[in-house]
Amino acid sequence: MSVRWGRITREEVTFLNPLSLSNEPARRLAALGLVLPAPPAPAANYVPTRRVGQYIYVAGQLPFTNGRLALTGILGDCISLEQGQQQCQIAALNALAAGVEVIGSMSELTVIHIMVFVASVPTFYEQHLVANGASDLFRAVLGDSGVHSRSAVATPCLPLNAPVEVQALFGVRP
Repeated sequence: MSVRWGRITREEVTFLNPLSLSNEPARRLAALGLVLPAPPAPAANYVPTRRVGQYIYVAGQLPFTNGRLALTGILGDCISLEQGQQQCQIAALNALAAGVEVIGSMSELTVIHIMVFVASVPTFYEQHLVANGASDLFRAVLGDSGVHSRSAVATPCLPLNAPVEVQALFGVRP
């Protein structure tokens, strides 16, 4: 199966909402042509997730695909807004995979808050639009459980020269 790493459109988000026949998160993911990857291993001295009661804290996830970054660099320099959104989608999928590894199911997760870091030049002012890549993915896959609060932050660089990093706080439904 080929994976489509384009931007998830607003129409797809609407189509894949709770009234859709593909209501279950795993089916929604498949309908988008995506596969939940194995969570990337930590790149340094930390744990990728930490569960505290009904919350799962997911450390910042880079847009790794098959163990490597497909794009490196800075938004507004060598990476476009659209490429940044795609990379944000990949990082969000990795965050989702990390959360699922803790509890074993996407159906039990709800996204509470995400923080998106965007490596960008000082004259790039569209970090919030880059972060839509992550927000749209969570909404498309988890429906109303993917709606969340969010911070989008500019930074001069990220680890391994990644263009984006997505940190997530998930809730676990009892």
